[in-house]
Amino acid sequence: MDYGKHQAPQGYEPGESILTTLIRIPVRIVVVVLVLPVRMVWDALTALWHAADRVLLRPLGRALAWLLDTLVLTPLTWLYTWVLTPLGKAASWLAVALLLRPWIGLWRYVVVPVARYGIAAPAVWLYGAVLTPLGHGLRWIGTALLAPAARGIGTGLTWLFTTLLVLPVAGLWRYVVVPAVRYGLIVPVVWLYGAVLTPLGLGTAWVLGQLWREIAATGRGLGIALAWLVMTLLVAPVSWTYRRILAPVGREIAAAFEVAWRVTGYVSRAVGRALATIARYLLVAPVSWVYRTVCAPVGHFVRDSVWAPARRAAAEAGRAARAALASARETVRQARRDAWRALVGSTDGARSREPQGIPARTLGSTTTVPSAAQASETPLLGEKFVKQG
Repeated sequence: MDYGKHQAPQGYEPGESILTTLIRIPVRIVVVVLVLPVRMVWDALTALWHAADRVLLRPLGRALAWLLDTLVLTPLTWLYTWVLTPLGKAASWLAVALLLRPWIGLWRYVVVPVARYGIAAPAVWLYGAVLTPLGHGLRWIGTALLAPAARGIGTGLTWLFTTLLVLPVAGLWRYVVVPAVRYGLIVPVVWLYGAVLTPLGLGTAWVLGQLWREIAATGRGLGIALAWLVMTLLVAPVSWTYRRILAPVGREIAAAFEVAWRVTGYVSRAVGRALATIARYLLVAPVSWVYRTVCAPVGHFVRDSVWAPARRAAAEAGRAARAALASARETVRQARRDAWRALVGSTDGARSREPQGIPARTLGSTTTVPSAAQASETPLLGEKFVKQG
């Protein structure tokens, strides 16, 4: 009794009914059954993608990068370094030599001297020797003669304009136009506005205000009634349906999918580990045992008993063949030298024109050359006997 009081059933949350808890378990079971194939397919595709990326895509990417570097970047670098750069330097040198330097020379040796000595110097002389004194003279004439005459003429014209035009127009405006407009137009209009239009406007405004207040009150009543109808017949049922049905159902479905995804992940990983274990015991272990038990000993036997002796024998045969060839070459070279000396002969102090090879041991030499032919002990024509010891 105490245990039942203090612990609630698994999956039950405070504030929820037993019916919700009872519905939750079948829903989660159904969702697990539906999600399990999808999760297993997802895990299989993920593992396949990782394996393909490790086995195929990365080597393919490295191969493509190598091909790109070998076939595109290296030729482009060589082309830029050894073709385009020299061509650019040559083109810049030609541009400077054929285009820039002629303009610089033209500017420095033609335009600047012509502008300086043909235009600027005469203009400075003309300004200092002719225009400046002429300007000073014209300024004195204007200041001493023309300015007083202009001031007198301006004063006379101003007096005539004021006397003949401004004063008559000002008098006409002040004593004729202003009184006529004030007492003939403005005063009647003001009286008409104050005595007639103002009371009529106030009455019309009061009537329109009362009419607008009635219309506003009617609109407010209709709006309140319409809002009450909408809240009662539409918003309240929709809100109750969302709060009591759709939201709990959505939460339960989302929670069921979350739990099902985790559970199916555990199941999928367990199935994957089981398949990996089966493959290891049925395929990898036998292959590994065959490799360790059969292939490795056979390979070691072949390497130690067949390949190593054959390689050593081939190396010895190669060394013997090279030694025999060297001895034969030296014998042929010595015989050719002896034949050359027998035919041509040699004198003291003269160097033989025949190339000398490796000398063999002679009667006057203590050097022993392996694989070298013995020199002839019979002196050739023109040679002297070597003294002993």
